[in-house]
Amino acid sequence: MAELRKTRRNGWHVVREGDRTVLARHWPPRFDVAAESRFPPARPGRLAHQIRQDLWRELQGLRGFSPVIQIDADERGLTVTAGGRLEAASLPHDLARARIAALLECPRHRARWLAWAQERTT
Repeated sequence: MAELRKTRRNGWHVVREGDRTVLARHWPPRFDVAAESRFPPARPGRLAHQIRQDLWRELQGLRGFSPVIQIDADERGLTVTAGGRLEAASLPHDLARARIAALLECPRHRARWLAWAQERTT
């Protein structure tokens, strides 16, 4: 069984269990709204923090929104699930999901996130 490592830094829960990394403000994490995307191999913790920052910027006007990023690693790369809690329904979930999906697929954001999270070989 994989070891569970849970830390709390700057108000954020970071949990690493096996090949899964979860970053959330509130624990336990909850995905009321989410979108998913594939990424090449990178450092999951760094990638999660970068995506979380831009996700918050994108949806900060959404009352009651609390971001959650989950990253699952496999031999082909990373599967990122981004979204989070939505305490108040100030925007229909389909619209919020579409905004999250657009953010995850934005070439400019992806390039910046991956540049920050690239595996270091030296």
